[in-house]
Amino acid sequence: MQTVTFPFVQSPSTTGSADRFRRSLSCTVIALVCLLFSPGLASATDVVILKSSDIAAYNQAISGFKAALPNDVVLAEYDLQGDLEKGRKLARKIRAADPALVFAVGLKAAKAAQLEIVDIPVVYAMVLDPAKYGLNAPNMTGVLMEIPMERQLIMIKSLLPRLKHVGTLYDPSKTATLIEDARRLLKSNGTELVPIPLNNERDVPGALRTLLPSIDALWLVPDSTVLTDESLRFILNTALEERVPVVGFSREFARSGALLCLSVNYGDIGRQAGQLTRKILDGHLSLPAKPLHPDRIEMSLNRKTAKFLDIEIPRDLEEKADELY
Repeated sequence: MQTVTFPFVQSPSTTGSADRFRRSLSCTVIALVCLLFSPGLASATDVVILKSSDIAAYNQAISGFKAALPNDVVLAEYDLQGDLEKGRKLARKIRAADPALVFAVGLKAAKAAQLEIVDIPVVYAMVLDPAKYGLNAPNMTGVLMEIPMERQLIMIKSLLPRLKHVGTLYDPSKTATLIEDARRLLKSNGTELVPIPLNNERDVPGALRTLLPSIDALWLVPDSTVLTDESLRFILNTALEERVPVVGFSREFARSGALLCLSVNYGDIGRQAGQLTRKILDGHLSLPAKPLHPDRIEMSLNRKTAKFLDIEIPRDLEEKADELY
């Protein structure tokens, strides 16, 4: 696998080497300009990776993506640096270069691709609720981050078989669709979802105290209004004080006291996107195609919390756990 990388130029260590350094730098700049704008690069590139910013989660997904591709695939990688307008400019250049496929990592990269690239296959990843942002163009598909509620419910009920009332806090402007889908599914399985809507982080303490006495478990959803560094600690501590188990979506929540957390591994998401890309490039999958749910779920359990709440963790469930605290 070939990846286009930028040359590293070391600064001169002595005054005597300054002229050589300037000549080297000039050659590097010229080479870089040719690399960026040469038609030859466009024709040689099979897959372009467009990432929203340079953060660990995105880079883990990209590593998984690359690992799933054949060694002879030629890659080029671009970083939006969090700037959607920059992303749109890059996307226009990418479209002109006409690669075989674009891998968009993160919402801004996916949005830039959706707005500017209409005739090249685009596979996205690391986007929460892509339907909300209109990422349903005929040339787009991807790997979702959401774990299907059916799979969550099976795993939750294997730990909490007497579960009848599940509570959650949510912001209707952000997670209303998720909550409504979960409510219907839980109802069909004999469990009631008790949701409390709120519009501000300041409403979390009052809403939580109202909710806890009427539920058997608290379900945390990825909602930035509800969950901040400060509110998460309050939610976990208060739920434990009221002896209500918490189910979350990050292993860090389990580390901090949640009973059970179901999450996705960013590298696995990238790997699955790479497998999807191979099918498209090999002609085994044509677009449009529905995005895929994660094929692997990580489970984290907190045994200390279970002991405190007098909850027995089935041995088979404990053996399947990816993380135990």
